[in-house]
Amino acid sequence: MKKILVPTDFSKVAGYAAEVAASIARKSGAELTLLHVIEEGSKDSFSVMGEIKSDDMEERLFMMKLIDRARKQMAKLETDKLFDGIKVKTELRIGSPFHGMRTIIEEHKVDLVVMGTKGVTGMAEMIIGSNTEKVVRHSRCPVLTVQKKPASLDFKNIVYATAMNKDEEVFSRIVKRAQEMYNSTIHLVRINTPGNFQRDAVVKKYMQDFAKKLQLKNYTINVFNDITEEEGIIYFADSINADMIAMATHGRTGFAHVLAGSIAEDVVNHSKRPVLTFVVKHRK
Repeated sequence: MKKILVPTDFSKVAGYAAEVAASIARKSGAELTLLHVIEEGSKDSFSVMGEIKSDDMEERLFMMKLIDRARKQMAKLETDKLFDGIKVKTELRIGSPFHGMRTIIEEHKVDLVVMGTKGVTGMAEMIIGSNTEKVVRHSRCPVLTVQKKPASLDFKNIVYATAMNKDEEVFSRIVKRAQEMYNSTIHLVRINTPGNFQRDAVVKKYMQDFAKKLQLKNYTINVFNDITEEEGIIYFADSINADMIAMATHGRTGFAHVLAGSIAEDVVNHSKRPVLTFVVKHRK
């Protein structure tokens, strides 16, 4: 791992994500890029080095004040003791937060995004979504979301919620690298639900073969029963006091996403533990 992107809005939750990212950077020797996007009614994003085009002088002055304040906040964050000994770069952009993050991911060839999420529930979740959800759904690199200050930055227990599909091969290697970095135990789990139930003996045999194919060492095999997959994943992680949840997502978009939803996004929105996701549809 060489490059980690840390989007920030300077909130407390973003600070938790920055703390996690700094810990990972020290462990891996990666470089951090701190990104702040000043939101503007544009589908794209551009660097603050670009000219601000507006005929409205009041609007131009307001935007210049926002840029000046953001620059000062970024400079303060960059010199925080949290990042001592870590190579840190900063990016300040104007436009759509999601498009700003996507552009930086592609331009910098980012290996991991670590970002905070405030979580949403009920109608807000259905209607407004979040920039975090968009990044989880579309990012071409793994995304680690953080909603609360982690009890530990030493990820010793990783819950890997897997469907054991062939298209998870790349993500499986990502999880395995995380295990090696932290000398962790991986807890493979399959969630049985009323609408998607399989016998324990069948599932455990399949999971054992899956673990053998990955050449995993230090792992457990678990079958957990619940009403929904997302609730089962969260409750299982709670039951073993996991440090991280890892799961792949197929990144459905548009009408397919409305119909099927995303288990990974639901877990990201409701889990109080860091969640590592990866969109497997981008890999062949």
